[in-house]
Parts: sequence; structure tokens; C-alpha cells
Amino acid sequence: MKQRLLIRSSLRHLGSHPWLTALSLLGIALGVAVVVSIDLANASAMRAFERSTDTVAGRATHQLVGGPAGLPESVYRDLRLQPGAPVSAPVVEGHVRARSGDHRTLTVLGVDPFAEAPFRSFVPRGGGKVDLGTFLTEPGAALLTQRTAQALNVKAGDPLVVGMEGVTKRLRVVALLQPPNEGSAQAMEGLVLTDLSTAQEVLGQVGRLSRIDLKLPGGEAGEARLASLRPLLPEGAEVVRPQARGNAVEQMTRAFRTNLTALSLLALVVGTFLIYNTMTFSVVQRREQLGRLRAVGITRRELFALVLGEAAVLGVVGTVAGLLLGIVLGRGLMELVTRTLNDLYLVVSVRSLSLESFTLMKGVLLGLGATLAAAMLPAWEAARSAPAVTLRRSSLEDVSRNRAPKLALLGLAVLALGVGLLALPTPELLPAYAGLFSVLLGASLLVPWLTAKLAGLAAGPLGRPFGLLGRMAARGVTANLSRTAVALAALMVAVATTVGVGLMVTSFRGTVADWLESSLEADIYVSPPSLVTRRGGATFAPGLAEQVRTTPGVASSSTLRTVQVRVDGVPTDVRAVDFGNTPVRPYRFKQGNAERVWKELEAPDAVLVSEPFAFHRRLGVGGTVELATDKGPRRFRVVGVYFDYGSDTGTVLMQRSTYLHHFDDARVSGVALYAEPGQDVDALMARVRERAGTVQALGIQSNRALRQLSLEVFDRTFTITHVLRLLAVGVAFIGVLSALMALQLERARELAVLRATGLTPRQLWGLVSLQTGLLGLLAGLFSLPLGVALAYVLVHVINQRSFGWTLQLLVSGDVLTQAMVLALSAAALAGLYPSWKMSRANPALALREE
Repeated sequence: MKQRLLIRSSLRHLGSHPWLTALSLLGIALGVAVVVSIDLANASAMRAFERSTDTVAGRATHQLVGGPAGLPESVYRDLRLQPGAPVSAPVVEGHVRARSGDHRTLTVLGVDPFAEAPFRSFVPRGGGKVDLGTFLTEPGAALLTQRTAQALNVKAGDPLVVGMEGVTKRLRVVALLQPPNEGSAQAMEGLVLTDLSTAQEVLGQVGRLSRIDLKLPGGEAGEARLASLRPLLPEGAEVVRPQARGNAVEQMTRAFRTNLTALSLLALVVGTFLIYNTMTFSVVQRREQLGRLRAVGITRRELFALVLGEAAVLGVVGTVAGLLLGIVLGRGLMELVTRTLNDLYLVVSVRSLSLESFTLMKGVLLGLGATLAAAMLPAWEAARSAPAVTLRRSSLEDVSRNRAPKLALLGLAVLALGVGLLALPTPELLPAYAGLFSVLLGASLLVPWLTAKLAGLAAGPLGRPFGLLGRMAARGVTANLSRTAVALAALMVAVATTVGVGLMVTSFRGTVADWLESSLEADIYVSPPSLVTRRGGATFAPGLAEQVRTTPGVASSSTLRTVQVRVDGVPTDVRAVDFGNTPVRPYRFKQGNAERVWKELEAPDAVLVSEPFAFHRRLGVGGTVELATDKGPRRFRVVGVYFDYGSDTGTVLMQRSTYLHHFDDARVSGVALYAEPGQDVDALMARVRERAGTVQALGIQSNRALRQLSLEVFDRTFTITHVLRLLAVGVAFIGVLSALMALQLERARELAVLRATGLTPRQLWGLVSLQTGLLGLLAGLFSLPLGVALAYVLVHVINQRSFGWTLQLLVSGDVLTQAMVLALSAAALAGLYPSWKMSRANPALALREE
């Protein structure tokens, strides 16, 4: 019976404050939703890539791969002619863009149907609906799944027009494949199946293979076969496992996904402070009721369980709502994550959100765990207080004021701990995140002491323009320190988070803009369109680059070739530069003498590496790096480390002559043109377009246009960060609103007594508005230095350890102003409902209750 009465009392309390309960639930739900949505979006992108990789890899146990140009066809012939040759199948693989339907990215898979039986079951081998003769002999013959054909608005017999590096290719859909189940249909979505010669022609790989799939026995027999195979392989060829491709992508995108998760956890931290604030107010509001319960025989354990039970109810409801909201939000974020991956790392097509059970369970644990952890301290304080002390409000305030200096000292110690964790000379992110949380916690512990001091100082300035009401408002903050300090701590953390993330993005953009200003010095840049925006690995049609370079009006030019080469198993951008007779070298160095570097780079074994590459691999000038070249593994000396913000995995730069010595690839990815003195750049761009003709669609851009496009790509990749910041702002706004509303509603009887002693409704409105405004102002002032500190940690510690970039911290006045407006606006809104309610309260009823 006693338990039932306690539960009814708890539920009645929650039901009697619907606004505060709803805001608390919304805070929990948003915190959980942000974490779950980011995890689901990341997991969906990686799952889609894994499905696509598994589909094209089939049942291969190993793969024979070459350098950036692939393998000559002769390697497959020589392999099959060897005694005891393993089961093998040649593969040509690449990506194209559809020119119809939803213009999606498609994976072209060129195969030999007669060698496919041990590897891929979906490849036709005669019989059925697919005419194998047509598939092998008709130029451009291709097979699609029914789902892919519907998305592209084509059917069997229709032409399929695709684009590859600015060149239009025409295929014909000769038949539609019918996957046996839904899993296979999802895995094969976006797949274009052709024979080897068609794929080679479409992808510009005539005479080359992307890889050779192998099927070796397991155990010692397989290892022995592999060992006997390796000496027979040509230079530059190596045997890898299919899983290595997924592992490489995992390493490439790990920092990106980790930082998204960290930003989402920041929103959950803000939500946790909100929950703590709510539960603390719940205890403070019911101090008399809890004291009476203790006086009539309710034990401390039962009271502790009562408060935790309320938190559990809020946690369960908020977490369930957060999971549902996270799934909805994840569908939108999935597109942003996919677009960012395609801009920065690899070609991936994600069509559906994968509901990972692990992610959903993590959301449940985080939501419930954060709620119960936040409620633990208020529940303990409610249970440990003696009934007589609990019933006396003054004793609680005395304890709060006496405790404030001790909490401030503890806060300084926690801040020192956080600074120590951040200063640790380690590349690991966990100490950095622990240090970040310590800074938040330490700053929160300083709030009660700072609030008491600043509110006391504000009494005089507020009293001059507003008289007695101004002094009452300021002194009310100090007199109710047990409530105001908790509210301000929650508000400070919420607003500071938005400041920190906002300044981080602003700093990143400013640094990239300065880098582009110094890096893009040519007048015109010409390149074919690339599916991965950042990489720019698409190549000119044969002879077209030289034709562009000899355009009348061009004083000098340089070329760039970008390829991906395996370094420690991770695909890494290698850039080959031919500066020609241009005097400009648009690179800034972190290590190495700028005057000597270019002379040293002429050596056939010398390279430059970007700052992220050097950071992740602990390299410096004088170190060496091994690249998988077409001539086999080769070691290169590092003669300089340059600043680069185009790749977080890092790049290796070498002279074109060095590249041609080690790689069988004479293609060009980009051309930079310098106009003759007095030459009109727009007129020169028109001549370049005319000279390029219709052989290949090229991107021809001026210096300014390319800089703008680069910043647009940057902004696009940071769109998801802006979305997370907006969500954090939403959680912060809810925190401000609920904290201040709870504070004013908790003073309901106090304000009603003032009404009974002669305070008019208008004066009461003024008193509440002044106090909420002062609280909002203090929260904003507290949040600014903390937000700048968070930005410093995000820019100089977490981003440095994640990506290896050196960024400049830019403190934007706009971001700081937005933070103050957020705090003051929420404070103003929070005071409206309590003011209206208190102005209508019955003074006689308030006096009778007191």
C-alpha cells in the first residue's frame, strides 16, 4: 500500500507540471535522437559499401591487384597457364554516372561468364532469360536488376546512357536480372553487369584488368599455394584478401565518423545537464512534501527509490521517443553523410536506412543511463537530509551558499585535471574527450560561487533604473542560489556547446579559405568531372591535355595527376606534378626549407607529404614511406611536409618524372593555365573551351570560380555539422526554457505573497522579467569563455588528433552574439508563462498555504 501511494504521489507531481515534464522528455528525446541518427546514418553508409563490395567480390578468398593502372590482361593469361594454377576470374570494375532517372552512381562490373561459376552466382552462364551470345557479342550489352531499371526509367531493350569522366557512353539493357531475395536485391542495386571488353571500353581501361579474383583452399594448403604463387607474380602485383578493401575504407573514414559521433554525444551531454536540472528542481520544489514523507516514516531508501523511479519513467518515455525520432532524423542525415563520403572519400550509394540493433540498444542504454546518472545526486540529497532540515527552506539556502566556495575550489581542480588530460602527448582521442568533459564539469562547479558574486554586484546597477524591483530581482537570484545555480549551470553548458561548435566550423572555414587563397594562383584550372569531388582523379582523353596547354594566350602551364596508391593497406592520394616553366610553387611548408625542397624533390626517390599524412604516420623530413607502385613496393625519402586541407587521410606529392619512372601511367588529371600579361581571362577560357571541342566535357574554371566551388564543397561537407549544431541549439533552447520556467514556477507561492502585500500584476511582470533577463545574461556571459575554450579544444586538440590539420582559431563575433541572443531570448520566453500565472494567482490562497 505504501509503495502504491508513493507511486501515485510521484505520477501526480509529474502530471501537475505538464510543461516542464514535456520539455524534459523532449530534451532526453533529442539527446538520444541525435546520437542514434548519426550512428544509423554512418552504419547505413558502411553497410551499403560492404554489401556492394561483397557482391562484386563474390566468393573470392583472395584478389590479385596491381598499381593505379590495374593489371595487364596478359597477367591473367600467364596465371592460367601455370601448372597448378588456382581457380581465378578476371574483373574490370569502376563507377559511372547515369544520365537518366535519378542520375545515380552505378557500379560497372565487367566479367568473363565462363570463369564466373566459382565466384558469383548472379552472372548468367547460358539458359534462362539471358541470351549469353547477345551478352558477349553485342557492343554495349548490359544487364541490370529490375529495381535498378525502374530507378533509371529503362526496361529491357532500352539504351542506357552513362557518363564517365566527362565522356558519354551508350549501353543497351539486353535483359533484367531477378535477384532471388530482398537481401540480394539490395546488394545488387546500382550494379551494371557487362562482359570484360564492354567494361574496359566504358571505363577507359582497354587492355587492363582491375583485379583477378582467386579461390584458394583454406588452412595450410591455401597458405602454401599462396606462397608458391607470389614469386611468379609480375612486378607491382600483390595478393590481398577481399576484406582488406573494407578495412581500408574503415580506416579512411574513421576520423570523420568518430567526430560526428563526438558531436552527437555533446548534444547528449547537454541533454544530461537538462535532465539533472529537471530532477534537481523536482526535488527542490517538493522539499516540504519529501520532508513530510520522511517525518511520517518513509525511509531514506524508499525516498531515494522514489526520485530514481521518476527519473526512470522520464528516461523510458524520452528514450523511446528519441529512438523513433532518431530513425526519422537518420533518414535525412543519411543523405548528408553519403554526400560527404562521396565528396571526400569514395563512391558509395545508400538507398535505405539500416536499423542496426546494436545502435538502437546503445541509444536505450545512453538515454536511460544518462537520465538515471543525472538523477542520482538529487535523489541522494533528497534521501540524506533530515526531515526537520528538509522542511526548512532557509537551511537549504544556507547550505548552498556555504557550499559554493568549496564547489568552486573543486571546479578549479577538475578544470586542472581536464587541462592535464588535454595536454597529454598522445594521439588518442579518449583522453581528449575526457578532458573536454572535465572542462565542462569544472566550469559548472564554478557557477554557484560566480552567480552569488555577480548577482550581488548587479543589485546596485539594476536598482538605479528599476528601483526596488531591480534590487529585488538581483537579490532573489542570490537568495535562491540552490535553484538559480543549477539552472545557470545547465544554461551555460547548453549555450557554450553551440558556441564551441560554431567557432570550430568558422575557424575551419577561415583556415581553408586562406589556404585556397595561397594555393590557387593559376588563372584557369581545367579538369574532367570526377565522381569523388575532392580526389579529382578523372583523366583527360589522350592528347587533350597538351592541346589545352597550347591554347593561344597561355604563357605557361602545369599538370597534375592524382591516383590512389596503397600505403600500409590504406588507399592514399598520390599527386604527380609537372610545373613546366611556371615560376610559381603554391605550397607552404610545415617542415623543410622552402628554398631547398624543390631542388631535393628532383631526385627519383624524393617525395613531399601533407601534414595529415605526416601526423598519422609519425613521419618527418628524413623519414621514408613505402608505396605500392607498378614496379613493386618502393621506398621514398620525405624531403618536406606541406600544409594541405584537401584530404584528412593525407597525400604524397612527387615530380611527374618520378611518377612516370615508377608507374605505368602517363595520363593527366588536371591542367593549370597562366595567362599572358594583359590577356583577358574570360576570353582565354572561351578559347580553351573551343580548343577542347566536344571530345570530352571539361570543367574550365577561373581562379575565383574554383575557389568559390572549393568553399561550396567545404560547406557541403560541413552541412551535417551545421545540422548537429542546430540540434544542439535546440537542446540548449529547451534547457534554457525549462530551467528558467521551473525556477519561476517553483517560486509560485513567494510571488503570490508579494501580490498579497501590494505588488501589482504589472510590477510582478517586471520583477519576473528582470530576474529571468538577469539569469539569461549571466548564462550568456558564463557561456562565452567556456564556448571559446571548447572551440580551442575542438580545433587544436580533437581535430588535430583526428585529422592532423593545423587550424587557426577564429573567434567570430557573430557566433558570440548568437549565443547571447539565444540565452536572452529563451530567458524572456521562459518568464512569460510564470508571469502570467503568478499575476492571476489568488493571494489569499497563497497566504493560507504559507
